[in-house]
Amino acid sequence: MKFSLFVLNQWLPHENMAERINEGLEQVKAAREAGFDMVCTGQHYLSYPYQMPTTLPYLTHLASAAQGMYVGATVLLLPLLPPVDVAETVATLDAITGGKFILGVGQGYRAEENIAFGTAPTPRERADRMSESLKVMKLLWTQDEMEFHGTYYHIPKVKIATRPTQKPYPPIWMAANSDLAVRRAAREGYPWLINPHTTIGTLEGQVQLYRGAAAKAGHTIGTIPIFREMYLHERGSAAFDQARPYLEPKYRAYVDWGQDEVPGQETFRVPFETLAKDRFLLGDPARIIDEIQHYREALGVDRFVFRIQWPGMPHSDVIRQLELFGKQVAPHFP
Repeated sequence: MKFSLFVLNQWLPHENMAERINEGLEQVKAAREAGFDMVCTGQHYLSYPYQMPTTLPYLTHLASAAQGMYVGATVLLLPLLPPVDVAETVATLDAITGGKFILGVGQGYRAEENIAFGTAPTPRERADRMSESLKVMKLLWTQDEMEFHGTYYHIPKVKIATRPTQKPYPPIWMAANSDLAVRRAAREGYPWLINPHTTIGTLEGQVQLYRGAAAKAGHTIGTIPIFREMYLHERGSAAFDQARPYLEPKYRAYVDWGQDEVPGQETFRVPFETLAKDRFLLGDPARIIDEIQHYREALGVDRFVFRIQWPGMPHSDVIRQLELFGKQVAPHFP
């Protein structure tokens, strides 16, 4: 079992972004000492009520403290982005990290982002843009010379010199919520990055769907990473109460953004106690160990991406959790 830390990249409007960004460096160092082998962060634009740094510059900053850890984008909203720019930026980050960059991609869901960027008004078009963008990027990463003319992207005949350190290119993880999107990830042969929102009961069925579709397409399943919210405290009774003031508003924001209207996604319009059940990992070290083992047995996952901080939560809470994780949780998963 491997562990990744999702470094918070959403802050309240009154917070000092420069200070929060530098706290991220301290969190990366603490995560490395606690036994995490990867750090990552995600992407959104027009992110009210939060302020957000742009993802790839922030990851470059975090990479300076990673020192041998994997660095990942989880995820880039690929339909919004020019594939040539993404391909060359990923190649740059792969070089910066010494060949330890992981690219997570997703099609996105927020109307504001797609309208503002002038792209992909429908889920079908977003999915098609993402698939075509990945084709372009792979050609840019692997060919000496290439030309591409698709539905959305056109590249004249050009010679290529900028390539990633990893061969043929960095690992690509695909985020998916709906059954349709899960099947697509399987058919195209990508590791499925499981989102933090879906309950484990629903995920059990989706994992079987994913495995079946991958086998039918002739793909061997490698890693299955899962993204989960976690709050760790010495006293289990305190974990729920201390996480709630930060985690509950985060999911209210998801409701406002329409995250729980994505096909196949359960509603977040429920009491927090119901929302947390079978979805969040909140407890003392023994409880977290049991939860990790349960997810491994039920879903066959082999990597957790943990988000342990939400907007407004003090940086000191993150450092305390990481130290406790390193001492009492990580040793159970050598």
